[in-house]
Amino acid sequence: MPCPCGSIQEYEACCEPFHKGDALPETAEALMRSRYSAFVTTQIPYLKDTTWPPYQKSFDEAGYHVRSTQSVWVGLRVLETEAGTKDDTKGTVTFEATSMVHGKLDKQSEKSSFKKKAGRWYYVAPVV
Repeated sequence: MPCPCGSIQEYEACCEPFHKGDALPETAEALMRSRYSAFVTTQIPYLKDTTWPPYQKSFDEAGYHVRSTQSVWVGLRVLETEAGTKDDTKGTVTFEATSMVHGKLDKQSEKSSFKKKAGRWYYVAPVV
């Protein structure tokens, strides 16, 4: 199956190794793409594990599960990245995720901040 993140690779060679814990995304964009794929494939523990550690206590697993399962995921577009390379410790990714929710098209646009700690990228929060 093609990877939901929009790459040309198959899911098994792209985001699945991240979801299984066999590899870590090297860039903020790769983490963001893998998180989108986690929504599509209902990998809620992965979403929690890749959230900035201080925010994991308040992670709403039930809410994320509802969003994941009650949406038909249509696609992901990465609009811009700032820093977030394998050599950086911070970065942002601006994206648009499209889904169908209760029969209505939903486009979520967000500029997200990411941080790297101990060699691992984490999603922090939307940039306001």
